Amino acid sequence: MNLFQKRTALRIAAVSLLLASLASPVAWFVARESAEESIVSLASEESGRLLHHYNAINLSGPDAVEHATEAAKTISGGLFDIAEIYDRQGQKLAESLTQEGHAVESSLPKHGTPHYVAASYESLKLSSDLWVLRVFVPLRDSATDMSLPITGYFEGVRVVPTWQREQIFASSLTMAFMIGLASLLCGAALYPVVVHLSADNERKAREVLDSHISMMEALGRAIAKRDSDTGAHNYRVAWISASIAEKMGVAGSAMQALIAGSFLHDVGKIGIPDAILLKPGKLDAAEWLTMRTHVDQGEEIVTGMGWLDGANAVVAAHHEKWDGSGYPRQLAGEAIPLSARIFAVADVFDALCSKRPYKEPMGFEAAMAILEQDTGSHFDPAVMALFRPMARQIFDRLANTNEHDAQQLLEDRVRQHFDR
Repeated sequence: MNLFQKRTALRIAAVSLLLASLASPVAWFVARESAEESIVSLASEESGRLLHHYNAINLSGPDAVEHATEAAKTISGGLFDIAEIYDRQGQKLAESLTQEGHAVESSLPKHGTPHYVAASYESLKLSSDLWVLRVFVPLRDSATDMSLPITGYFEGVRVVPTWQREQIFASSLTMAFMIGLASLLCGAALYPVVVHLSADNERKAREVLDSHISMMEALGRAIAKRDSDTGAHNYRVAWISASIAEKMGVAGSAMQALIAGSFLHDVGKIGIPDAILLKPGKLDAAEWLTMRTHVDQGEEIVTGMGWLDGANAVVAAHHEKWDGSGYPRQLAGEAIPLSARIFAVADVFDALCSKRPYKEPMGFEAAMAILEQDTGSHFDPAVMALFRPMARQIFDRLANTNEHDAQQLLEDRVRQHFDR
């Protein structure tokens, strides 16, 4: 199991446990409420049957008290421990209590004259081991036609016995357990699906990354075809820039933009005429002005190209100088993007230390002497302060490195910073 799979398993487990901890109490509550409602419904139906049996529904006649008393006695001996029957004005006609009813009557909250129009109930916890259900039922000649006038009221109190409390507790516990278990099983079932989808997504992301790298390298090869000096140079300067940037804490999209920009810094040379780009001698003033346009052309090429859009900063400012004497915008100091300031050091260092058709490579001390001389004018002193201790290691690593070796170095950096 790799790190991603471990993280996925832990996160799914955490979510499943959270859902179980939230759903189980809800299931407990729902199951308990359902049990209460079942008890109340059964009790109400039974009491209604008995009230009809004893003609205790229409409580306005001369025998109303007698009928109500008989019904109350019968009901209190069955599903209810207290049975009270009222006439339509709310006057109590009859009351009957069992032994349990007498024990809890004084603990029940008092209420005024009945005047409710719909059946209801309340659940009361009178003590740790005493639970009662109190039912309020308006009486009509029909149990289903609510448009009929109310002829009286029935109120009943049931002391829930121990066996029923235990039954409700067991039922609620079972429901809560099943819901919790279902949450955990769902998490277990989701894990392989998530891992599979993630692996598929990772594969597709790698394919996209490979296509991006291929596009970047294709542009680099196009530049190299126009300017033979830039082949391995593109790979080396991108690798050096990334090495410096890591020391400066650059990461994420900023690092990706730096690598892409460093590799494609001279992409605008594609638009420079061969007569100028490949001229063996020095350029005259007009030709030099044309050569400088490669910065603007490069900026136009990478701007708006999706993931290459971030390369804009290096491409547009790689010829700017710390003292403002560069081009094309004469930016100075920290107005120059950090990625371009980092690249400037990498670019000049590699150019000095590399063999070109028109020169031999310069030694490490000589190259560093030039960089030190131009620190504060061409180069950002802060970037040089970080580059200085690592320069020798970079020089030795790139010594006698061919284009394939440089390509492999950069590819390792690309995988490290892009493949996330």
